[in-house]
Amino acid sequence: MQIWVDADACPRAIKEILFRAAERTGVLLFLVANQPLRTPPSEYIRSIIVPGGFDVADEHISGAVQSGDLVITADIPLAAAVIAKGAYALNPRGTFYNKDNIGEALSVRNWMSDLRSSGVETGGPASFSPRDRENFANQLDRFLSKHGRQAE
Repeated sequence: MQIWVDADACPRAIKEILFRAAERTGVLLFLVANQPLRTPPSEYIRSIIVPGGFDVADEHISGAVQSGDLVITADIPLAAAVIAKGAYALNPRGTFYNKDNIGEALSVRNWMSDLRSSGVETGGPASFSPRDRENFANQLDRFLSKHGRQAE
């Protein structure tokens, strides 16, 4: 099991939680972005820089992810792609996507996109909060307790 992070838009607080989790569990952590990232020195943390462009990081992650891996992303189409490969998807706000809820999440995303493209002001997501950080940390801990060492 490995952890993949759609790192361009991932909040710093979430990356810090992931850095500590990688060190604590020995699970490999891959941060994929189109720009250099600051990461602590670690044998468990890797930064992968992809070319700039629309969905390049997403395509790299969906191509590299294996069944049983965990992907950290707020990108719902990427979450759908990795779930289809047998991987897990966790939003930085602490929501797990799975086969049961990804279809609805995609539908809502597409509907909101259609509204925006027709000129409707939909607003953006709420600001990232300490509660979001706590939800993410709790979900990650539960996941790693259950799945973290299965591959070893």
